[in-house]
Amino acid sequence: MTDDLDLDELAAELADYAPQDKKGGRSPREERIIAGFEEIQHFVKTHGHAPRHGESNDMFERLYAVRLDRLRGLQECRSLLAPLDKQDLLAGAVPLAAEPAQSIDDEELLAELQGIGGDSDITELRHVRTAADKRAAEEIANRTPCKDFDSFKPLFAQVRKDLDAGIRQTRPFQTMAEIKKGEFFIVGGQIAYVAEVGEEFMTEYERRDSRLRVIYDNSTESDVLLRSLQRALHRDDAGRRITDPTPGPLFSGESEDGDLASGTIYVLRSKSDNPAVAASRDVLHKIGVTGGDVARRVANAKLDPTFLLAEVEIVATYDLYNINRTKLENLIHRVFEPARLNIEIKDRFGNPVIPREWFLVPRFVVDDAVKRIKDGTITQYIYDPKTARLVRREQ
Repeated sequence: MTDDLDLDELAAELADYAPQDKKGGRSPREERIIAGFEEIQHFVKTHGHAPRHGESNDMFERLYAVRLDRLRGLQECRSLLAPLDKQDLLAGAVPLAAEPAQSIDDEELLAELQGIGGDSDITELRHVRTAADKRAAEEIANRTPCKDFDSFKPLFAQVRKDLDAGIRQTRPFQTMAEIKKGEFFIVGGQIAYVAEVGEEFMTEYERRDSRLRVIYDNSTESDVLLRSLQRALHRDDAGRRITDPTPGPLFSGESEDGDLASGTIYVLRSKSDNPAVAASRDVLHKIGVTGGDVARRVANAKLDPTFLLAEVEIVATYDLYNINRTKLENLIHRVFEPARLNIEIKDRFGNPVIPREWFLVPRFVVDDAVKRIKDGTITQYIYDPKTARLVRREQ
């Protein structure tokens, strides 16, 4: 899907943001009141009941419930909206604490109608939500429990790790073309994963759109239109795209003029007599990155739980140049995560320790990983223990 628009598509796109024609000489205040009431009417049409209070209800429903109470309690609003009230919404009970119309000014009323702070000019276009904006907000808000969330949970956990390690970063959302299957975003304060992208179709304005399955990190999902997610990201000041994993500058195995040696990837084999280690000695390797001398790093291995409290053999080393060692090590461990050794040992004080840098990976696969680091394709792969090779990640 591309984001290129011809003139007709551009006109249709801009139509969503065009100011609404003034009807019957109404003031901006009256137009805002009517727009707020129409949102409530759309909610009732969709859900079959008036919005209700209560923490168990959706945030938008509670917002609409407060708004409706305010409209019912102000005679000015009741008179303005009566001809539009086809669902008898204004006939509900008026809150006992409702204030008379003359005791509330324009800004306070409009703040109540918006459900946000009232410190902005009521004539600003951004306060007039179009039908498309309202539809987008409701699609994002109307989520259902994700029944197969367990299959997505590891993805969210890995993304958080990648963000903490600097392998992934967040960037302001830019264009519709960024919304693709397998991409992550932050919207409404939650991480969202685009799990599925449906078949493309044309809207009534002859614009391209698709239905998405979006999974959120709070174990919910939504069946949302691509353009609705796009609008939600644009309207959310904290909305972000989460980048694909990258280790930063890649290294060369050979130094060139001006390059400064910054570390070494090392591959070690343990000489431990622990049964779990001895049984897999040929394929069990510790893979790490150091900025110092590898021999000096492993000199006291038998005293260090990280090295399984045993002597080690240096199997291979790869020199690094101009690279962030921490990011690279995190990336390597991410690639080999499916083959991480799960073992607990006691340190010399009897405390349990779980070493995290040992992997059941053949040496030739490590060589393959280093080659892919050099050509910049490593972020596209993950280790498959069943086939003992690197395979492309599912997108």
